[in-house]
This record gives sequence, structure tokens and C-alpha cells, in this order.
Amino acid sequence: MDKLFVHGGHTLQGAVHISGSKNASLPILAATLLTGETCIIRRVPDVSDTNYMIQILAALGAEVERSSGTVRITAGTIDHDAPYEIVRKMRASICVMGPLLARLHKASVSLPGGCVIGDRPVDLHLKGLEALGAKIDMEGGNMHIEAAEGLHGSECDLSGKHGPTVLGTDNMMMAAVLAEGTTVIESAACEPEVVDLANFLNKMGAKITGAGTRRITVEGVDKLNGVEHTVIPDRIEAGTFMVAAAMAGCPEKGVTLHRVCREDLVPATEKLVESGHQVEFNEAGTSCTVTPGQNPIGANIVTAPFPGFPTDMQAQFTALFAITPGISVVEDTIFPQRFMHCAEMTRMGADIKVDNGTAVIQGSSDMSGAPVMASDLRASAALVLAGLCSKGTTEINRLYHIDRGYENIDDKLIMLGANIERVRE
Repeated sequence: MDKLFVHGGHTLQGAVHISGSKNASLPILAATLLTGETCIIRRVPDVSDTNYMIQILAALGAEVERSSGTVRITAGTIDHDAPYEIVRKMRASICVMGPLLARLHKASVSLPGGCVIGDRPVDLHLKGLEALGAKIDMEGGNMHIEAAEGLHGSECDLSGKHGPTVLGTDNMMMAAVLAEGTTVIESAACEPEVVDLANFLNKMGAKITGAGTRRITVEGVDKLNGVEHTVIPDRIEAGTFMVAAAMAGCPEKGVTLHRVCREDLVPATEKLVESGHQVEFNEAGTSCTVTPGQNPIGANIVTAPFPGFPTDMQAQFTALFAITPGISVVEDTIFPQRFMHCAEMTRMGADIKVDNGTAVIQGSSDMSGAPVMASDLRASAALVLAGLCSKGTTEINRLYHIDRGYENIDDKLIMLGANIERVRE
């Protein structure tokens, strides 16, 4: 099992290219099951989650070739049964349900695994598919879904306890594209990754309008075609490197990020500026330079569905606030239990108190390296960021969490001047 040793006290400067979005790649890869023709997906990040999805597609019978960020998929003849031994490793594997049901009128998918950051039920996925006419039978941890007479357009509200469901919206959208008639998804997720999937499906010949709003309309079509598509930049990776620049960047030169999307980074940008740091985008909004402020101050964050502050960035900002003078408050309304990184940062000297989904952080510049344990994907990134600004060496265990969603994060930080070692045991 790999470990990461982060040696603190080094300044970051230079430029880094942001990878394609993991969270956009996964449903787009799954959507290739909707056609027997060849699809070519570019800028797919080389992370374990996309590798698992590619393994699932191959296990279902698709022909898959991968080379330098480009994945070529031909799902000519496919099976409806997604294998448990792969599905259990990644929660996003659930998004094969929609395309399998749309194309084959049946799907068998195990209840998925993934990182543990609180209750993330699949009931909204099933609610959406049932609205389209699917019958669902749960047996032995497997979901057997069937629509013997095909799917039929319907209206369904996907609102949940903690807001809209991104993968649930994806699943219903993918199922509806080949359904008979028109489907209306109310309380749909608005995230950029949902929009990217809708754009991909429309390229294939789907008729989807309203993606990026709370109401998505899908007019069913008879057939979809193979296409080429380039995945959008990963806004969470971009936000993570923006925070790294604010924490450890060169005060004169900062750190420049290429291949970003300014519109997708508004919440992170606003909080960095509010905290006293400088963020400058080029005219096209595809590159930005982040320079740490001379007199940073704390801030308050409340996570919310897009266009609000993303839950996937709260851990990284908690690391920033841990070294920022003053008191900061971070409340996660999406996953209130997603604060396991705080206990680990406390081991490093951070002053953080967590209660009922809210962290109160008293900033301090006196953090020191310690052995810590990654509990989930974003928590592990936060520990890397904390290690950059701590005295001594931070040893991060359970590194497989960070490899789920960051493409070569250690190599990219080393290119910027960080002193990081990956040790393979």
C-alpha cells in the first residue's frame, strides 16, 4: 500500500495543467453503452475510478482501448449484469444502470461501494427509473431492474434530503434518452458535470434541453450514434491547486493553472478572494494565477449544490483556514459527517472543533508533520495541503483514496517545487 511523505516548508511556483474531470468522465464512459457504434472520449484522467469504470465496461462486453487520456469504446454486444467484484469498489459504477436499462430493457447491478462520507442512498436513482416504467427487485445486495415493455417518458421530482442527486440525475437522463415520449426531470442537479453528460448525449443524437437548470426535458429518440467528445476540466482538482497556491505559493509569482473553466470555479474563487488572496484569470477564463495574500483572514463556508460552494472543496478550505489567522466556520449541509480529516489535522497541531456537521477553526501557523490517515478522496487532498505548510514531514497513509480522483497529484506538486515522496510498500 502506497504512502506519501510530504516535507513541509517549500514554496510553490510555476504552472500546472488541470486534468479532465473525473466526475464528468464516469457517467460519460457509462453512456457509451447506449450505442453499438464507436465513441472516442478525450482527456479522461488516469485515476483508479476511471480505471474501474473501464473494467466494468469491458466486463459487460464492450471493446475498450485506452491511450494517453483517450478512451475508445465500442459496445457492440453487451451483457446486462455488472459484476460485483468491480462495482463494489466504486460508488459511481451505479451510473451504468440507466444506459443498460435504456438499451437492453434490463440491468443487474450490485449496491456499490466507494469512500465512506455519510449516507448516500440509491433510492432517488430507483425512483427515477421506476417513474419511467422499470420494475425493481432487490435480492442479496443486487438490484435487478427490468422494463420488459420498454421505458416510457414521465415526470419525476428527484429532490432529496440533502439536495439534488448528481448521479441520480445522470442515470435518469441516460435512461430517458431512448424512452418512448418525453421525460421531465424536476429538481435536477445543475452541476457542470451533468451539463457535460447532456452535451455528450446530444452529440450522440439525444434531445435534451434544460441541463444546468433544475428542470431537464428529454425527448426520447430511437437510436444514438457514436461520437467524439473532450471531457471538461476537473473543477475540484483546479480548486485544490488554487488552495495549494494560496497556502504555499510564491508571494511574488504565485501559481498558474492552465485548462480551467472560470465559470465552474466561482465559489472557490470568491472564498479565496474573501480570505485575502489574489486570483486572476486570463480573458478566455481558461487559465488563472493564484497569489497568496500578505494579510489573509478567515471566512465562513456553507456547502450547497451547484452553483453553491461544493462539498468536494470543504476539506481543502479547512486546511487553508487551519493556517489562516482568525476564526473560520465550515458547515457541510450535503454530507454533515464529512469531517474525518479534521481529527487528523488536529494531530498536526490544527485547532479545529467539529460539532454536528460544522467545523470551527482557529487559525495557527504552528502546525507540524505527523503520521495521518486518509479517510476519503478529498480528505486525503486536504492532508497533503496541510503537510505542505507544516514543519517537518507528514506521512499520509491509505493513499489509494487520493489516487481515486487526482491524476498524479504528487508529480504535479513536485513540478511546482514541493518536496514529496511516494513510497510503495
